[in-house]
Amino acid sequence: MSRVTEDLKSPEAATFTQQKHPDLIDDDSSRAFNGFESDEEQDKDSIELELEKAVFGDKLGFHEHLKHHGTGEDALVGSTTHRVAVGESVEGETLDNLRDIADADLFVLDSGPSLKPPLPSRSDDDADSNTDESEAVWHDSDDDRILVSLQANPRLRKLRVYEDEDLVDGRQYTKRLRRQFEQLNPVPLWVVQSRAKKNPGGKRRQNINASSDSGSDSPSEDDMSVDSDELSAAPLAKLLQQPGALLSPGTGKSRGKKKLRPEVIEIQRTKDVGLAQPSAITSLGFHPSHPLLISSGPASTISMYHVSPHPPNPNPLLTSLHIKSMPLSTTVFQPPNGSKILFAGRRRYFHSWDLTTGRIDKISRLYGRQSEHKSMERFKMSPCGRWMGLVGSRRKGGGLINILDSRTSQWVAEVRVESNGGVADFEWWGDGEGMIVIGKGGEAVEWDGRQRRIVGRWIDEGAVGTTVIAMGCPGSGARDLGGDRWVAVGSSSGIVNIYDRKTWSSEKIPPRPKPSKAFDQLTTPTSHLAFSPDGQLMAMASRWKRDALRLVHLPSCTVYRNWPTSSTPLGQITALAISPGSDLLAVANEQGKIRLWEIRA
Repeated sequence: MSRVTEDLKSPEAATFTQQKHPDLIDDDSSRAFNGFESDEEQDKDSIELELEKAVFGDKLGFHEHLKHHGTGEDALVGSTTHRVAVGESVEGETLDNLRDIADADLFVLDSGPSLKPPLPSRSDDDADSNTDESEAVWHDSDDDRILVSLQANPRLRKLRVYEDEDLVDGRQYTKRLRRQFEQLNPVPLWVVQSRAKKNPGGKRRQNINASSDSGSDSPSEDDMSVDSDELSAAPLAKLLQQPGALLSPGTGKSRGKKKLRPEVIEIQRTKDVGLAQPSAITSLGFHPSHPLLISSGPASTISMYHVSPHPPNPNPLLTSLHIKSMPLSTTVFQPPNGSKILFAGRRRYFHSWDLTTGRIDKISRLYGRQSEHKSMERFKMSPCGRWMGLVGSRRKGGGLINILDSRTSQWVAEVRVESNGGVADFEWWGDGEGMIVIGKGGEAVEWDGRQRRIVGRWIDEGAVGTTVIAMGCPGSGARDLGGDRWVAVGSSSGIVNIYDRKTWSSEKIPPRPKPSKAFDQLTTPTSHLAFSPDGQLMAMASRWKRDALRLVHLPSCTVYRNWPTSSTPLGQITALAISPGSDLLAVANEQGKIRLWEIRA
């Protein structure tokens, strides 16, 4: 503004004003001004243009300033001009040489060197995204106008490309979030191969029906649906054929593990398995030889995970299978090699999924036994893998178990128990050649599959509404009774009785045996009992009360007092399982979460 004042005081400006003054008092101009009769815009003279340029600058100077904004050249101009006083000279030059410089270039605010790094080019991210995925159908225009700070939030610092990076726009922020998610959760191999396949006919939904006639018992809406031309099980079969790809410490059989101490257990929580499911998980099981875990529940989905609680991708999901309109109750690997998965819900049929071929068979009828099985949801596989036991729904005259050949799915034999209310539960012997069936009144029978007859009966002491039975520690008991040493029985009162069968035999089964220990730590009905394969640990739980889980040391029959604690996140337990190596404990709850603990010593 000081330069403008100098211009107004100069002689040239005064002379020019005197010469122009007569024109300003011209009659036509005065009449137009006084009466506002002329709408024509007056042309600007050179003095007015010079004043506008000095005060406001011009377009050329504005664009030049934008080109050098934030660069070292702009900072140099600012640091030079803002220190020059009016009338002073710089290296022999006067302010007259600065007349042609725009006003925006004369006055700048020197705030020091800029620490903000330049934004990464969008072309690089676009190139990466184009190679990995197809172009998006729609983009939100607001993403280009927002800026996200990657340094203000500590959780976003991992999205930075370099250490000093701070601001990114919304589109880049979305791409980096997607890239981070894919790093933590890689796309399964079978998905990549499925996408790579050319499918000119488009995506087709296939209904997998049973090869046999399902009749009126299996309506079409209950069929299983798979979103592909064929079930892609080949990658999983290849994975199972390469044991080295799934090996991790602690999986498989126990290898010289130290004995557990009584009363105090060393147990460490690891990463949870998968994400929370939309419903409770009612079935949980480990693979006999590979570090695999399957889960299922009312959400009608079977999920298979690789048990590897180590970064960067702990316990990833390998594959999943959704069964339309069929809430699942039981899902198990078929022993002894786990090459098949058997699953069933509250239906008159069950399914068999062959992991090596991908074939899914539906067994819908037991000829001559249809009236005894309104539902096939309760079944157990024998440890040898040859037999399958199905709990019958008919309760007239007691309860029954139908034995099927697992290879042909044909009926082999049946086991009946005289009990009011039917069968409470059953458990196979350790060698798979027999079973114990117990009724809700506490009456138990020992059935020998080799002789196809009942070899003994006994009654659980103080039984009040028996709910569950389990056997453990194979090889330490009587051989003619399967070799299991321990048998535990849970009741509706929460009492769990554990019996030592070491002195029992098929010819000498006490009718009213005395339990080695009665556990009263649970106050609600016992719903789950599980023994570790090495016979050193028993887990008992109730789903009717939150955090109702206890671990028992064997053979001392003492309850561990240091775990679980009041802060252990168990929830309402709906399923539990112990790994074949006896070093992992998996617990599922009503919220659909699977917690995993490592048993150390």
